[in-house]
Amino acid sequence: MNLDDGPLDPFLDDPSDPASLLDDNEPAQPLSDDERTDVLADLAELAEFRITLDPQGIDGITVECADCGEQHFFGWDLMAANLRALLGEGRTHVHEPAFAPEPDAYVTWDYARGYTDAVDTLTKRR
Repeated sequence: MNLDDGPLDPFLDDPSDPASLLDDNEPAQPLSDDERTDVLADLAELAEFRITLDPQGIDGITVECADCGEQHFFGWDLMAANLRALLGEGRTHVHEPAFAPEPDAYVTWDYARGYTDAVDTLTKRR
């Protein structure tokens, strides 16, 4: 296992896994070429975000969940692991939510993009 792959499912290979009671109606579909290109671009962009924002005390990305309407917090490594899982398996891994995250230490993807673009623009002007 690569340490960047995120945490392992605690029920991996457990015959009494409670998730086995759930129906998996739709197996993961392979990504299209365009989707794969988009995920690879997201991984590259995420790496830029981390280089720029981590020294500023930003721990990762926050995403509003379409299912529950709440903010979900993803550290840099977990977000990268989710994107790599999309590339390999066509879906993200199950993971535990962040434990007591500091909301001010996470930014949206759009904020990260804007901040990184601004820093890049200022750096090129010098």
